[in-house]
Amino acid sequence: MNTKFKQEVINLCQDLIRKSSYSGHEQNVVNILKTYMEKNKFDKVFTDKYGNIIGCIKGNRPGPKILFDGHIDTVPVANELEWTYPPFAAEIHDDKIYGRGTSDMKGAVAAMCVAAKYFKEDFGNDFAGEIYIAGVVHEECFEGVASREVSKNIKPDYVIIGEASNLNIKIGQRGRAEIIVETFGKSCHSANPEKGINAVYKMAKVIEAINTLEPPHHDILGDGILELTDIKSSPYPGASVVPDYCRATYDRRLLVGETKESVLDPIKKLLLEMMAKDSTLNVKVSYSVGKEKCYTNNEITGERFFPGWLYDKNDEFVQKAYVQLKNNGFNPEITQYNFCTNGSHYAGEAHIKTFGLGPSKENLAHTANEYIEINQLIKAVQCYYNMNIAFLK
Repeated sequence: MNTKFKQEVINLCQDLIRKSSYSGHEQNVVNILKTYMEKNKFDKVFTDKYGNIIGCIKGNRPGPKILFDGHIDTVPVANELEWTYPPFAAEIHDDKIYGRGTSDMKGAVAAMCVAAKYFKEDFGNDFAGEIYIAGVVHEECFEGVASREVSKNIKPDYVIIGEASNLNIKIGQRGRAEIIVETFGKSCHSANPEKGINAVYKMAKVIEAINTLEPPHHDILGDGILELTDIKSSPYPGASVVPDYCRATYDRRLLVGETKESVLDPIKKLLLEMMAKDSTLNVKVSYSVGKEKCYTNNEITGERFFPGWLYDKNDEFVQKAYVQLKNNGFNPEITQYNFCTNGSHYAGEAHIKTFGLGPSKENLAHTANEYIEINQLIKAVQCYYNMNIAFLK
C-alpha cells in the first residue's frame, strides 16, 4: 500500500471532528461520510431507520462479508474551558489531532473509509466477498442496539470493531447491565413518621443486603461487579413529607454466558427473603429501559443489557488477523477491552466472529483534551487495508 492516503485520512478525520455529533444528532457526520463514499465510488451507500450510514464495496466473486463498525456519536463536551484547544476545531499540535471524538472514535471511522477506498483503487472489484463500513449512531446510549439493525441488513461473517485499542487485537470484553431496584413505601407528614413507611429507610437495608452478594468471576474478564451508581427518592424535594418511593441504580458488569435471568435471579431471591421477613417491605428489581429519539425522527429503545463476549486467541479468524498484521510490520498484542462496545451485539447477541482493532489509547475516551496521534491514524488505515487482504483476497 502506498502512502498517498496520509493527508486524505487526516483531512477526513478533521472534517468529522468539526461537526458535533452527540447521540441523536449525528446527521452532519453522516452527510460527510455519505459524500465521501459516493465520491469514491462505493458500490452502495445507504442509511437505515436509525440513521446508521453504511457503505459497501462488492467483490466480483462470492466470499465472506466483512463489516467495519465505528460509532459516530460522541459524549457531550461538559465544559469547553477545560480544553486547551477547541473541542470542535480539529487543530493539530505536536502531531496530534485534538477534538471530541478523535479517539472515540471518528479517527477509526475515517481510517476505515480511506482503507476501503484504496483497497478498491488497488484491486478494483477483483476480490472474493464484500466490504461494509458502518457509521453507527447512539452507541454512547446503547452499546449494540443500533448495531442490531446493521447486522440484520448485512448479515456479516466477520466484524471489526474500531474502538481504540492502540492497534492491538481485542477478542472480548465484559458486558454491561443497568439494574433498577425500587422500594415502595407510604407517604405521610414527617412530623408523624410512624404513620407512614419511609421508602429510603427500606432502600438502605436493601442496599446493605445487596452488598453481601458475591460477584461471579471469570479468569480472563475478571469480576461481574455490581456497583451502586445513583439513588433518588420521591417526592423531591421532600419538604415535611416521608418519601413513599426510592430508586437505586446499579451498574453490573457482565461475564460470558450470563443471561438476563441469571443476573437478576440472585437479587430476586435475596429480595424475596427480605420481604418474607418484613411485611412492610415492598421492593422490586428490573433492567432499565432506555428510549431516545434518532435524527431520523424514529425512536430507538432497548433494555440496558449488553452481553459480554470472548473468543480464544487461537481461533482461526483471530490468528488470520494476527498473522497478517505481523507479516506486514505490526506487532499487536491479543487482549480484551476494558469497556463496553458494539461487540455486545455482534459477538454477545448475534454470535458473529468479532474482534476489535482501533487507533489511539483506550483511556482517552470521554476526556477533556481528547486527541489522536496522527501516526496511529495512518497506521490504522494500513491495518484495515490488511484486514481486507486477510479475509477477502
